[in-house]
Formats: sequence, C-alpha cells, structure tokens
Amino acid sequence: MPAPKELDPSASLAALYGAKLRKLRIRAGLTQRQLGDKIPIAHSRIAQFELGNEVPPEDVNGKLDVLLDADGDLIDLWGHIRPTPYPQFARRFMDLEAKASKMLKYLAQVVPGLLQTEAYARAQMRIGSPRQTEAQIDEWVRGRLERQRILRSSSPPLLWCILDEAVLRRPIGGPLVMAEQLAHLIAWAQTPHVVVQVLPFAAGGHPMLMGSLSILSFSRGSDVVYVEGSHSGELLKDTDEVARYALAYDLLQANALPPDKSLAVIHGFMEEYQACEPS
Repeated sequence: MPAPKELDPSASLAALYGAKLRKLRIRAGLTQRQLGDKIPIAHSRIAQFELGNEVPPEDVNGKLDVLLDADGDLIDLWGHIRPTPYPQFARRFMDLEAKASKMLKYLAQVVPGLLQTEAYARAQMRIGSPRQTEAQIDEWVRGRLERQRILRSSSPPLLWCILDEAVLRRPIGGPLVMAEQLAHLIAWAQTPHVVVQVLPFAAGGHPMLMGSLSILSFSRGSDVVYVEGSHSGELLKDTDEVARYALAYDLLQANALPPDKSLAVIHGFMEEYQACEPS
C-alpha cells in the first residue's frame, strides 16, 4: 500500500482542515473507506477532504465531527472555509489574479467572472449548482461581485478578453439577462484597461477548442497560466508550458475580430436579445 500523501497544513485553510480530519480519523482507528461507509459517502471523497482539494458539505461535516469525536473543532474550522463553487486549484488562481498587472483571457462558454452582471452570475450559478439553496447562491454571487473590485481599483490591471461566439449566442438567464450582460460588456470595453474581442465561428479551429485560458502577468515574477474545462482546471508555472499557451493566445488574437468590430458584433447580439423582451 502506498504511503499517504504528505499534507501541508500551512498551504490553506482547506489544507489545515484536511490535516485535522486525517489526524482525527487515524486517532479513531478508521480507514478512509470505513469512515466513508459510516456517513455514508465514497471513501474517495474523504481522501479529497484530507488533501484539501474539496470541502465537505455542511451536513457531512457535522457527521464527521460527531463520528470522530471532534468536539466541534471540525464545525469551527468549516465555518472559515465553507464550500464555494471554486475548488482549491481555482482559489489559488484567483489569489494570483488579484495580484496581476495584466490578464489575457479566452472564454469558450461564458462571460468572464470579472465582467459578469449580478443577474448573469446568478443564472450561471443556478445552472451549475441546481441543488444549492438560494441563500448559498446569494453568497456565491456576492463573492463573485466582490472579486470585481480588481477592475475598479485605483491601479487596475489590463484585462484583455477574447470571447468565443458561443458566449454571445448562449442566452444564460434568458434574453433580458443577456441584453443587460452584453450592455455591461460594451461599457467595460470602452474603459482604458479592458479590451474585448470576439472569436467568430467562421474562424474555424483554434488551439483552445477544449477549454478556456487565462495568462496572468505581474510587475514582478514570471507569468502563470490557468487552463480550465467545464469541471476541471490546472494552474501552470513551467516556463515551457507558459510559452506554449502564450503562443496559443497569440493565434487566438490573430483570428479574433478587432476590438471595434467585436463591439459592433456584441451590440448586434444585444439588440437581438432586447427585441425578444416582452412588451
């Protein structure tokens, strides 16, 4: 049997929770499978909790606290790291995003979180997490809107976004929500630090057909890359990997419409959605 993966409790609050959970489980003389059976959940979920890659739902955390005789310690810890729609790897990326001086983004399916309206963000959250309560959705939406302070700071980063045509065609939240969202995009694209391009379907194939891409640059330090699929993401710092995705982004920019023509296209979609609104 392979040795258990080393934990670094200082890496994050989720990692601290995971280290505490493993310590309590071992003290109780239980394997991950045995503990999972008692809840019941898959033992692989217990492993993800212990590694800090996933935070348990509130009800599961309560059961863990009781089963492991934690005397409320797990409940207290959970209160500081209650689940968000972002897994640990995405939270690490967002921490870096807040420090970036330049962001290059390609979005395959949705408007980037930094440019979303409240209604659009809420609709996306509901679609992605249909079993969550409205109270939880409200909290997540507040968190997403809070992140947008990055663009309203006294020294905002340059944000250059390339949106796949699919982003404009998919009416998340319905025509009214989309019309408002596209008007919001147009307004941001007219500020000095936000540039928006549209990659039309007519451009054909491109290097990021399988997902979205962000490249972050900093006033000090090397660039990092974040590649994201519908249910996965990876933060990359290796120089060769970063260079490979930088080239991919260059190709996306070359095939996308210029910013002025992109705004005209977005405006056209906005008018179409507005025409769908009930009179």
